[in-house]
Amino acid sequence: MRLCLAVEAALVEAVRVLPPDVEAALRRAQEREDGEYAKLALSHILEDIDIARSSPLPLCQDCGLFLVLVSLGRGCPMPVAEIEREVLEGCRRAVEKASYRRSAVSDPVYGRTNTGDNLPPVIHWELVDGDGLMVDILLKGFGSENCGGVRMLRPTEGEDGVVSAVVDMVRQAGGKPCPPMFLGIGLGGTMDRAALLSKKALVREVGRPNAQARYARLEERILEEVDRLGIGAGGLGGCNTCLSVAIETAPTHIAGLPLALSISCWADRKAHIEWREEWSH
Repeated sequence: MRLCLAVEAALVEAVRVLPPDVEAALRRAQEREDGEYAKLALSHILEDIDIARSSPLPLCQDCGLFLVLVSLGRGCPMPVAEIEREVLEGCRRAVEKASYRRSAVSDPVYGRTNTGDNLPPVIHWELVDGDGLMVDILLKGFGSENCGGVRMLRPTEGEDGVVSAVVDMVRQAGGKPCPPMFLGIGLGGTMDRAALLSKKALVREVGRPNAQARYARLEERILEEVDRLGIGAGGLGGCNTCLSVAIETAPTHIAGLPLALSISCWADRKAHIEWREEWSH
C-alpha cells in the first residue's frame, strides 16, 4: 500500500470517529459528572459521537488544520521528498473523499483567500533511531488552538510557576476551547521548541503518564488544579474541565524555562500511521 493511501484512510476516519482512548475518557467523565447542565452537555457530545460514527458527517464543523508530526528513522529507505509528496497527496485525497470543511487560507493577514482544499498541512520532522516511519496527524481546530500560548518563565519559578501559568491560561480561555479539554504542555528548549513539544504531547495516548515519575506527578497536579476552576463541560460548570494533561520536555538554557500550552477541544481528533518497507512493493 502506498503511504498516501494509508494517510487518506486514516484521515477519512479521523474526521468522524474519535480514537478509543479519547471516547473512553469522555464516557468516564459523564459517569462521574454531578453538574446538571454539564452532564447534559456531555450527553449531547456522546450523542454527536454516535451520530458521526454511523454517518458520513464530521464530528465538528471545524474540521481543523492538518498538523503533521513525522518521526523519520535515520535508516528509513523512503526518500524525504517522497514522504512529503505522499503525505500531501493523502491529505488532499481525504479532503476530497470525506466531509471536510475547507478551512485553510493562503495568507494570514492580507486577503485571506481560501486555498480550496484545506491544504497545505503544517509538517514537522524529527529524526529518530531505526529504519521506520511514523506519521501522527492532528486535526487541529482553532477554537482551541486560539487559546494556547507560550510563557517564558524564570528558572526560579520552578514547578509552582509552571502550574500557575497553565492554570492562568486555562482560566482565561474559559469555555472557548469547547471543554472538557485535553492539554499538551511543552517545557524547555526555546520558545519554538516548547510549542512543538506541546503538540507532540497531544498525540500521546490519553491516560499514559510521562515516563519520568516527577513529570507524571506534575501532570496529575495540573489536572487537579485545572479541574478546580470549575469551567466544566461546555463551560457550564461541573467537575470535568480537563480530561488529560500530557507533558513533553527538552533541555534548555540556564537562564530560561520556556512553557508552551496547546489545547485540544473534546473532539481530540488524531490519526496515526506506521509505514513499513513492504508497503512500497
